[in-house]
Amino acid sequence: MVEPSFAARSVIYHKDYLTNGRLLVSKVINISKSEVLTEEGHQVAYDYLVIATGHNDTFPKTRTERLKEYYAENEKIEAASSVLIVGGGPTGVELSAEIAVDYPDKRVVLVHDGSRLLEFIGPKAADKTLEWLKSKNVEVKLRQSVELNNSSRGSKTYVTSSGEVIKADCLFMCTGKPLASAWLKESFLNNSIDDFGRLKVDENLRVKGYKNIFAIGDITDVKEIKQGYLAQKHALIAAKNLKLLMARGKESKMAGHKPRSIKVFVSLGRHDAVAQFPLTTISGLVPGLIKSKDLFVGKVRKQLGLDPRLVDS
Repeated sequence: MVEPSFAARSVIYHKDYLTNGRLLVSKVINISKSEVLTEEGHQVAYDYLVIATGHNDTFPKTRTERLKEYYAENEKIEAASSVLIVGGGPTGVELSAEIAVDYPDKRVVLVHDGSRLLEFIGPKAADKTLEWLKSKNVEVKLRQSVELNNSSRGSKTYVTSSGEVIKADCLFMCTGKPLASAWLKESFLNNSIDDFGRLKVDENLRVKGYKNIFAIGDITDVKEIKQGYLAQKHALIAAKNLKLLMARGKESKMAGHKPRSIKVFVSLGRHDAVAQFPLTTISGLVPGLIKSKDLFVGKVRKQLGLDPRLVDS
């Protein structure tokens, strides 16, 4: 959104790396114990199933449409003199930081209903992040939400829960999205969903009670922060176990996933970041060199067998 040319490297067609398989781009509306039913009426039979639907999002079906969305958002930012961002999690913080660094003359206001930013990690990292944002003139308003029903988007005036009036040329909602599991509540896996909408899995990442159904990523009830690199670990474990089972190997040889102490990087503009490790928290250029320069896009492209530097056609 802040640098559209970067999006061109990060939006990747599945077909570019999934070269030995069949790809159906469709919404799944139901599953049985042997088939997946899509919105278009495709019935896809399976011996093994992996559910990795993550969080709800309105992703367009084509790469071109997705890039058009990013370009449109960038035009909004370019034209604005003031930007309001609601949500002080990693998305809201990183977006605020990028706009503040690339457009230092724009007013950036970040509103968060929690008592501190980045509540999913420790207070030390949150304090360092707040200090950094303030140094870039980002106005951070904690313990407040934005009442969109009482705000006038047409006049670009927004009212917070404390009655404060904020005028902004554009608004970005970064308050998180619900898990994409509502469709499962109408399926035979309804009893496998916990109160938070997550699929219950065992240590091998199989849905509890089923030997041939796996779940990975954000949709699982694994007690750990939902991060991309952990979802990748889930995928590697599931793939290893699928290969074992399809080769009729012993279930006792299946790989397991054990949640461990977390490491978290939150980028702050192009050069800085805050990083939380199991024993310490650091901020500045050193963690920035690890994440902020490329946001791990080159690393992921390399893992997928793609040139980390080039833009896909």
